[in-house]
Amino acid sequence: MDQCIPAAKELCLKDMQECVDAGFSWEKDFIPVLNAVSEDEEKRRKTVDTFHTLTEKLEERIPEVFHRSVDADIILYLGLCNGAGWVCDLSGRTTVLLGIEKIMELGWHDMRSMTGLLFHELGHVYQAQYGRFKFNTDNMKDHFLWKLFTEGVAMVFEQELIGDSNFYQQDVNGWKDWCEENFAEILASFVRDLQTMTPDDQRYFGDWVSFKGHGDTAYYLGTKLVRFMQKSDEFDHIIAYDIDTVKERFKRFCREAGI
Repeated sequence: MDQCIPAAKELCLKDMQECVDAGFSWEKDFIPVLNAVSEDEEKRRKTVDTFHTLTEKLEERIPEVFHRSVDADIILYLGLCNGAGWVCDLSGRTTVLLGIEKIMELGWHDMRSMTGLLFHELGHVYQAQYGRFKFNTDNMKDHFLWKLFTEGVAMVFEQELIGDSNFYQQDVNGWKDWCEENFAEILASFVRDLQTMTPDDQRYFGDWVSFKGHGDTAYYLGTKLVRFMQKSDEFDHIIAYDIDTVKERFKRFCREAGI
């Protein structure tokens, strides 16, 4: 893996160490996910084939919808054990790493799911290139609110490219219906947790954490937030918001929801 993309080594090791520090285990949570890649040849082949098919005419699709292209390298990569996708800077290039092992574990190797995943990651690239994406802070409250915002931006970007505002690749076994029915509870809980939330105890970002038995609830909540923002502003303006503007819009969002 390091020979293929040397600059990714330190990123993946650092990411893994943070997960281990948070209570996850290399033996229990990482090795089985990696081993599954070599153990299921059919699913691995399907994942690779879907990736090639999806990326063949990708450059044409984004300008059709957003009238601007994105500049990034897209790599199907083994080593991103706790994330199906990650936008990062490697050797001076904006890079989208897609974790083949995590894609296989989540069952996202079909065209529908991988399309959603890749479009989501390109949404992060689009915001980075045409708006404001990076935000470094030691304030965890601001950090997680910004993360909610940027994931919402990427979700809306993904939905617009697919042409379906109700599309969520997470929507398996009634996930979307449950989120809709429990929207107020998710938002109220997120607002409460935001006061003390840390990477070790957050319950909203990722399939490996759970809020009331459901993962990835922040992606639904973030989508609702950005769709709310679109009632009064254009998408290409929203992606340039700073943290203060996001805070103000989030307060409006909560007020409208009665929180």
